[in-house]
Amino acid sequence: MPNAYDRHQQYRSWITKAPLGLVLTGFGASLISASAVQKQSGAPPLQWIVGGTIALAVFNSGLSILADASKHRAHYERLRDAPNPPSPVPA
Repeated sequence: MPNAYDRHQQYRSWITKAPLGLVLTGFGASLISASAVQKQSGAPPLQWIVGGTIALAVFNSGLSILADASKHRAHYERLRDAPNPPSPVPA
């Protein structure tokens, strides 16, 4: 887990999580539409229900990771713009 007082760790967390969150959100949305097409084409209910459930889990995972990335970006900007950066708290 990144140290809340380490500007570089906050930046690294943001730069890795933001693209991952965007990719998972987009992929989940694509899977949701694929499940909807399966339902409309008359596929067996178990097939589109399972697919749709997995799609929603992927989509929501992407949103969660993207929200976490946003938090890290806010911490990074707070530390970057602080006049006197706080000292790290000893563990």
